Amino acid sequence: MVVVDLVVRNGLIVFPEYTVRGAIAIDEGKIVAIGSSETMPNADKVIDAEGLYILPGVIDAHVHFREPGLEYKEDFYTGSIAAVCGGVTAVCDMPNVNPPTKDRESFMLKLEKARSKSLVDFGIFGVVLPDNIDRIQELRDAGVIGYKIFMGETVGKLASPDDWELIIAFKKIAETGLRVGVHAENRAITDHLVNEFKKSGKIQPAYHLESRPSISEAEAIQRAILFSSISRTKLHIFHLSSREGIEIIREAKMRGLPITAETCPHYLLLDGEKALKELGPIVKMNPPVRSLEHAEALWRGLKEGVIDMIASDHSPHTPEEKFKNNIWEAIAGWPGVETMLPLILNEVNKERITINDVVKYMSEGPAKVWGFYPKKGALRIGSDGDLTIVDLREEYTIKAEELHSKNKFTPFDGWKVKGKPVYTIIRGTIVYEKGQINLKHRGQLITPL
Repeated sequence: MVVVDLVVRNGLIVFPEYTVRGAIAIDEGKIVAIGSSETMPNADKVIDAEGLYILPGVIDAHVHFREPGLEYKEDFYTGSIAAVCGGVTAVCDMPNVNPPTKDRESFMLKLEKARSKSLVDFGIFGVVLPDNIDRIQELRDAGVIGYKIFMGETVGKLASPDDWELIIAFKKIAETGLRVGVHAENRAITDHLVNEFKKSGKIQPAYHLESRPSISEAEAIQRAILFSSISRTKLHIFHLSSREGIEIIREAKMRGLPITAETCPHYLLLDGEKALKELGPIVKMNPPVRSLEHAEALWRGLKEGVIDMIASDHSPHTPEEKFKNNIWEAIAGWPGVETMLPLILNEVNKERITINDVVKYMSEGPAKVWGFYPKKGALRIGSDGDLTIVDLREEYTIKAEELHSKNKFTPFDGWKVKGKPVYTIIRGTIVYEKGQINLKHRGQLITPL
């Protein structure tokens, strides 16, 4: 008699196009059967998912777990605990750490840290700087999931390549077959405005938004598209925040250029002007959270397929770094990997998005963009046994003090949401189950297929 490791029965299985009642069997880390509950083999472990939705494992393709070098903010252990509590089975980690992930040596250092600590599977981005363009292939060979270029100011003060260096870097990246993502802000515009506001003594939170106008993002996106189009480099726009940016990306996609984009829950859900006024520096983020007019455009961009995924931009800091009376002294970012899925599930209950869309933008989308679909991001025979099981009926309040990141603050503190992950399963292992965490599980490196 065949006995598999795990069977999840009686659930609502969610695909991008439709939802069906059924069951999934996982053995030796892979999905081995999908069908009716009656047809499943016997299993060592059985989950009755009656009334629950079974999603392919949710992927957060934009996190800053701060290791190595910045562990006082976060590390792979605490960050991945927050991830599994938020229903996330895999992450892609950003390279602005210390040392930056810019060559094989720094990649291997981060890989060692992640393998020893992370509960979730993980991809690692390599950074492209003016001084490591000749290391692009070396990073590809080491195992990066893709590359990141900071066109605007970033935490860590990494240098931006100049325009010619961008063109050369895009050409070299195209030769690897991987994708490059850009933090798209025009540094000259933002630096000029920040300096002007500082000289004028304008230190209130609202000026952060004014210092990073949407034209700054739009110009940088347009420039990245132009330069990457020369060599047909696969280009991704991180944390898209503006209506103007959407229009530029839409036009590029219509031209058949290999461009993708992501946005984040805070750009979809917060009124930046109001939030900065009421909550202060906690809402400081780069690019900034804009007006609801931009949020509405982002929702349309998702619906129309201009935006390919939702990610968190999980970027934790200490309260001492974050809460400053002078907005220019406050650091940008906050923890988000744990709240991302519940916030979007709440929008499912409000009928702004469907549960199938959640799969499209939070499982399939990131896996396709970063080149590991259908190993992950899919419910198929042979795919990794990664499942996020959610209860759309459960209501609760997001509380900052209950977050699992090292530093516990969020602009969504006190938000009442409906919809919660109840199981996080990675390669057939239950890592999170209704508040209980399997702290012994360790994630594996994800590389492009």
